[in-house]
Amino acid sequence: MKFRHIGQMITEKVKEQAGHTALKFKENDQWKSVTYSEFGEKINRLACALINANVKKGDKVGIYSANRYEWAVTDFACILSGAVSVPIYATNTKEQAGFIIKDAGINLIFAGNEFQYRNIEVIVSEGRKLKVISYDQKLNINPSFAQYFNDFMDIKNPLDFKDEIFNRQEQIKKDDTTTIIYTSGTTGNPKGVMLTHGNLFHQFEAVETNFNISDRDTSLCFLPLSHVYERMWSYYIYLKGASNTYLEDPKKVIETLKEVKPTAMVSVPRLYEKIYAAVMNSQETGPMFKKKLFKNALKTGEAYYTKLKNKEHIPFGLKLKHKFFDLAVLSKIRELVGGDKNFFSAGGAPLEKSIEEFFFACGLLICQGYGLTETSPMISYNTPECFKFGTVGKLVPNCRVRIAGTGEIQVKGAQVMKGYYNNPEKTAEAIVDGWFKTGDVGEFDKDGFLRITDRIKDLIITSGGKNIAPQHIETLVGKDFFIEQVVAIGDNRKFVSALVVPVFEALETWAQKKGIPYNSIEDLVNHPKVIKFYRKRIDHHSKLLAQYETIKKFKLVPRPFTIEDGEITPTLKVKRKNINTKYKDWIDAMYADI
Repeated sequence: MKFRHIGQMITEKVKEQAGHTALKFKENDQWKSVTYSEFGEKINRLACALINANVKKGDKVGIYSANRYEWAVTDFACILSGAVSVPIYATNTKEQAGFIIKDAGINLIFAGNEFQYRNIEVIVSEGRKLKVISYDQKLNINPSFAQYFNDFMDIKNPLDFKDEIFNRQEQIKKDDTTTIIYTSGTTGNPKGVMLTHGNLFHQFEAVETNFNISDRDTSLCFLPLSHVYERMWSYYIYLKGASNTYLEDPKKVIETLKEVKPTAMVSVPRLYEKIYAAVMNSQETGPMFKKKLFKNALKTGEAYYTKLKNKEHIPFGLKLKHKFFDLAVLSKIRELVGGDKNFFSAGGAPLEKSIEEFFFACGLLICQGYGLTETSPMISYNTPECFKFGTVGKLVPNCRVRIAGTGEIQVKGAQVMKGYYNNPEKTAEAIVDGWFKTGDVGEFDKDGFLRITDRIKDLIITSGGKNIAPQHIETLVGKDFFIEQVVAIGDNRKFVSALVVPVFEALETWAQKKGIPYNSIEDLVNHPKVIKFYRKRIDHHSKLLAQYETIKKFKLVPRPFTIEDGEITPTLKVKRKNINTKYKDWIDAMYADI
């Protein structure tokens, strides 16, 4: 890699791709394009403004916002000015944001919308000294500590800072901290992961050798930029001179996919699960001839793409059949994700094998990978040339992994973090002799593909001594069209039970068709016919589980688990301890009569 640091990379790309579209964003329901030249001008102007605001090399600058193009401008401007960006999830509460602001020592912070700004306003009122920059130009802000983004950038003599920016760039070293990303924290306070320019360039090199991304590609940026997965991918998009489309509201991802038609993107499994569930439910309720057409289309697609993958001769008859079924069925499924894809990825949680196989048969290969914030993130990945469903692929180049006696995956390589900011004790616990302890259980198969079993701390050990991986159960059952969330319970219990959150819109539609009377959601989820309906669906998806892994009892929960209530993290990971405490009475009731 010819670049020494991220700042040098974006500066060069701005020159090389000057007139090419760097990004798109929506304003007043219209998509607007920004060229690399315009993007670079904004980045440079903001870098000057940061220096003008007395931001020194190594100072921590907060970004508390949902995805938007200003987020990217701020991030790159921090790098050019030598500052360290500290993202805060847009959904974080005032207390969560306050912890990060204090722990990282943030004195200047960018706020995305009213929710984030008002949280910061309260933090300031409690005595924290902060300079706040509001991306939202329409907010009513307090000028004693806050300023609008455009006004902050409007400095008189930006050229006066040209030499200072150049000097700061020259001083950047490979092991300098680029960003501090706070883990979403399933237990306790989050930890600030220090990632360096060297960490990130290790990832670029790993992707570069296996994925064919070019300046003709467009990506949809909808996962939080506060998360390392989307952040690293977005850097890579700009490294390749491609274009990034920023989506502020991730709830609109499915409609935006059809509108924007990106050729490349990264996602978490939940998106694929929802699309899969919707398609499968449509087939379940459709006429018999459509069911047969769908089944034959998938069978033909699987045969066709398997031969293509193995570089085998494709018989003329199979080509003809595929052409017909592609036109009639498969292409319509691809349209649900915006058409053909050059690169499609899944990470952050396990993706069920049958869903991978389904999309593959439709002509969409999902390259599932594995990693953590602490590893920048990638440890392993499937690639278009080398993949195996049900695994997270082979190790990325220049990465070593060993499986400890407990089954824990431990990693050594240039992608391993510098450490946890302001937390030497936790750093020493996590990295021993250069080996980072992931906390995940896994194994390699005979071909060198890695499989993840579960998180060590999440493992259920029943009172009968059975070790059970809850994520496996949750992934299988959670792909159902009528199930939004599921949490498996059973540690120190005689059997596995579950808390299940329905997809309420789908459930209500079904209940109305069946003539089931109810006055509230609470009434509905406790109706005997509804419970029987869910029992049947849970059992259907549990066929691949061992008997001791199956969900013996379950409770339908009348409201979703939320970030705000501390039940899931911003990356949608379950906070099991919190859920076990909060729903203790319901859980105990499931075991009361044994």
